[in-house]
Amino acid sequence: MRKLVITEKANAARRIATILSDGKTKSTKVEGATVLTFSTGNDDYNMISLSGHVIELDYPHDFDDWKATSPIDLIYAPQIKTVKVKKTLDAIEALMNSVDEIIIATDFDREGELIGLETVKIANVDMSKVKRATFSSLTKTEIETAFANLTLPDEKLAEAAEARQIIDLSWGAVLTRLISLSSGQLGNNFMSVGRVQSPTLKLLVDRNEEILKFVPTPYWNVVCKFAKITCKANHTSNPFLNKNEAETIYAKCKEQKEGIVASYECDIKDEFRPSPFDTTQMQVEANKIGIRPATAMKLAEDLYMGGYISYPRTENTEYPKTLNLRNVLQKLTNSDFKNDAEEILAQDKIIPSKGKRITTDHPPIYPTASATSDKIKGDKWKLYELIVRRFLATLASNSKVEITKCSINVADEKFDAEGYVIKTMGWKKYYKKYITIPKIRIPRLNIGDKIEIESVEIDEDRTKPPYRYNQGSLIQEMDHLGLGTKSTRHDIINKLYLRNYVQGSYMVPTASGIALTKSLEKYGKGITEPGMTADLETDMLEISSGKKNLQNVIKKSQDILHEAATALESKKEIIKSEIDAALKSQLYIGICPKCGKKMMIKRSKNGNFIGCDGLPDCPSAYPLPKGATIQTVDTKCETCGLPQLKVIRRLSSPQTLCIDPKCPSNTKMTYLGTCPKCNKGHIRIMYSKTGRRFAGCTSWPDCNATYSLSSKGSITPTEKICKICNAPIIKIENYERCIDTKCARKTSDET
Repeated sequence: MRKLVITEKANAARRIATILSDGKTKSTKVEGATVLTFSTGNDDYNMISLSGHVIELDYPHDFDDWKATSPIDLIYAPQIKTVKVKKTLDAIEALMNSVDEIIIATDFDREGELIGLETVKIANVDMSKVKRATFSSLTKTEIETAFANLTLPDEKLAEAAEARQIIDLSWGAVLTRLISLSSGQLGNNFMSVGRVQSPTLKLLVDRNEEILKFVPTPYWNVVCKFAKITCKANHTSNPFLNKNEAETIYAKCKEQKEGIVASYECDIKDEFRPSPFDTTQMQVEANKIGIRPATAMKLAEDLYMGGYISYPRTENTEYPKTLNLRNVLQKLTNSDFKNDAEEILAQDKIIPSKGKRITTDHPPIYPTASATSDKIKGDKWKLYELIVRRFLATLASNSKVEITKCSINVADEKFDAEGYVIKTMGWKKYYKKYITIPKIRIPRLNIGDKIEIESVEIDEDRTKPPYRYNQGSLIQEMDHLGLGTKSTRHDIINKLYLRNYVQGSYMVPTASGIALTKSLEKYGKGITEPGMTADLETDMLEISSGKKNLQNVIKKSQDILHEAATALESKKEIIKSEIDAALKSQLYIGICPKCGKKMMIKRSKNGNFIGCDGLPDCPSAYPLPKGATIQTVDTKCETCGLPQLKVIRRLSSPQTLCIDPKCPSNTKMTYLGTCPKCNKGHIRIMYSKTGRRFAGCTSWPDCNATYSLSSKGSITPTEKICKICNAPIIKIENYERCIDTKCARKTSDET
């Protein structure tokens, strides 16, 4: 039988062809497109890849001129499909009449189903010849099983993806044009608006507003440190909102020498294993180890195409019963995880954990082949290791911990302490790289025992505002609210950065992002509300199950969009003034002390910088802080009179700094000492483009002296010199050490 196989990507075509042909493939050109050919048994195969959609959905060219067409006219306007990759389609048309069977082998999800079906339909293929191969990993067993058990394409699944295409195109085109035209932001500076993007941005704006409005409340804790207990015990009434109450109890207890044990409990409890990885949790955990969601998805796609992991776009958190877990573990015995895999294989039973989500399209993400750190490098290895260790953790036993609780009376005041000790590591042994395991030991005590008091303290603190979202926690919240899909959320977040609506690792909305959101919120009839978008997501999902009709869902979306767009159109002058003001404040830094003109963020081919509007007559120009988020403030430097900026870096407290990095007000905070290598330059705290903190010589490039610095903790110069290597001594938090981590000097006693 002669067969034509259509895959979504070229590397998938190569891998499937290699599996089915045992590596005996040939490459040829048909109509300019690459086609892989091979024979197996009585079957002759031609295999071609699409590189994504061969069809592009857009509005007719009549609507290209933004100013000539009202954005509202786009809402009910027809959308047309055009061929994007003609040579690929020509090759399919040239081959289709000479084959007996056409097999769609695109990714098994809504998008993949649409890509495959739209291709064969536009090529006018005889649909009676079309079959579907469905698989969740590019392994030999699964590919051979899929091609031996072909099914029919799923028209409803493809329609669900088509609905998303049509709806997202209309929402994006209509709202983006409307807001960009209203605000006068056209060309490369257009203001992007989207059905999912805007409610996502609103989450960040709302959280930012909560933080700015938050008023910290002072509170006091009275704590007691007892001998033999490795943690401080808290007074049972902590926290105190009244300082006098706390001080009264502190005064009552501070002179006491011992306490009396009033109660003691010790229990062994299970700490349950994590659930298998779905796409969202994989992205969340990857973000914790420094791999952003968009990067994680790209790396996961590469690992999938290489046959190392299962399909990375899934909402399933339960391994299917058909998955042979022992076989997967056996493969891992040929990897860097050999000992761990063998330990779990030695268990009497292997019963995996499971989460709350159960779907039937794809299994959770799991390793499908062994690999070593010599073969896979960098972040790709870090992600592969994370997936392997999560898989191992889901198959191991529960962790067992000893929880100890005791109450101790001091001068008739009760102090409580809680101990935590791991008794059996269980799953934590395999996942300990990604979790914190505390150790707080409380010895065996009896009621009535007397226990020595080492100290009594009163600690003052303040309530904290809500945490800002990072990319991982935002994806988790989007998932919870039904915003976007597992395949699109990371792209939505990327767009927020690209349009300069947010900045920083801990996502701070910019003035333009805030102004846009507020305008849409006030005048857009609820289009920024997550519930509206989630409702449309549900409608589109129900097309695939046959509960909803494609045309009805599109019509409902158009009507919602029409109401919102009409309302926004009527307020375009107000929107323009609000966004104009925001954009100006986003670029405005302050007044130049030399000429009195405005200092603004300027753009150049070498990157953005702070410059005076009087350039080139006024030479005032300064670099932006590297690897940092900046916020404008209404203060001037007391030393030189230049404007100041609030500089925010991850893991560091915000600093208000002069815009001139060479200003003495800045250099005195970064100066650490004389360079021991050249004895001319100074060692200063510096930052890389990514915000990494290090110390280097100011005489670079003539002197290349550099020192690595911890990203955490405040650094203070000491004006001391190491007697061993002559490098500066620095103070990190409360600990002094030589700045050179390779120096033999270890403690401040050696100075």
